[in-house]
Amino acid sequence: MADAAPVEVRELTKRYGSTTAVDGLSFTIRRGAITGFLGPNGAGKSTTLRALLGLVHPTAGDARVEGAPYAKLHDPLGTVGAVLESESFHPGRSGRNHLRVQAAAAGLPAERVDEVLATVELTDAARRRVGGYSLGMRQRLSVAGALLGKPRLLVLDEPANGLDPEGIRWLRRFLRAFAADGGTVLISSHVLPEVAQIVDEVVIIHRGRLVAQEPLEALTARSAAGAVVVKSPEAARLHEALSRAGLEVVPVGDTELRVAGAAERVGEVAAAEGIVLHELRTEGASLEEVFLELTGGET
Repeated sequence: MADAAPVEVRELTKRYGSTTAVDGLSFTIRRGAITGFLGPNGAGKSTTLRALLGLVHPTAGDARVEGAPYAKLHDPLGTVGAVLESESFHPGRSGRNHLRVQAAAAGLPAERVDEVLATVELTDAARRRVGGYSLGMRQRLSVAGALLGKPRLLVLDEPANGLDPEGIRWLRRFLRAFAADGGTVLISSHVLPEVAQIVDEVVIIHRGRLVAQEPLEALTARSAAGAVVVKSPEAARLHEALSRAGLEVVPVGDTELRVAGAAERVGEVAAAEGIVLHELRTEGASLEEVFLELTGGET
C-alpha cells in the first residue's frame, strides 16, 4: 500500500521458551528518512528485524512493510532489500557471478548486476573471486545483492562492519543519495559516532522494549547529558552566582562555563546579578552519551 508506513511494528512480542526477546514493541518509521535502530546486545534488534522480514514468527503482534506482512508483499524484492548478517559467499565464485546467481533466482534481468556493482563501486573487482575480497568488499557485495530488485526500503544490520574510512564515507554518501531519491533506510549498528553522521531519526530499544524514538537532533538536545555553554567577561562572578543558584558549573578557560541546566535559568541568574553575557547556547549530548543514558550504560 503506497500510503502505508515503510515499516510499522505493532505490539511485537517474541518469546523463545522462558526468554522474552521482544516485549510489546511498537514503532513506525517515516518514508524518505534514514532511521537508526539501536540497542545494547540482546536488546531484541535482530529478532525484530527478522520478524519484519518474515524469518521468525511473532508470539504476538506483528511487523509490517508498507502495510503488509513480508510474506504477503506483491513485489518483495522491489519493496525491501535487506542485509541482516554476513552472507555465505562461494570463495571461488566472482562477485559478478555471485550476483548473477541471485538475479537469476529472483527472475531479475542480468544487466541489473552490473548496475548494482557500479552503485557499490565494485566494478573493478567484479571478476575477482570473492575469496580474495576484504571484509569491507564483501559488505559492499551484500549491499549490491540487496539492491538488485530496486527496493524502496533498505534494512541493513551493521553495514559499516569491516569498512575502512573510505568505505564508511562511501556508505554515508550512498545512504544519503538513496534517501534523497525517495528511499527509506532502517539501519542497525553499534558504531554510534558513524550512525550519528548518517541518520535522521533514532529508535532505541532496551530489553525488548522501546525507550526512545525521536529525530536525532531533538533527542540529543533534550538529553540530561547535554550542557549549556555560556561565555562572559565576568565568568568567575557568574560561576559563583550559578553555584549559589544550585547549578552544577564547570569552568572552561577564563571566560567560558559549562552548566548543567536550562539556558533560560542561566540567563535569569546572569540578569539578576547584572552580569554581561557574550554567548549563551545549549550544546546537545552525543548520540553515544544519550544511548548510554537511556540504556543504563549497557553496550
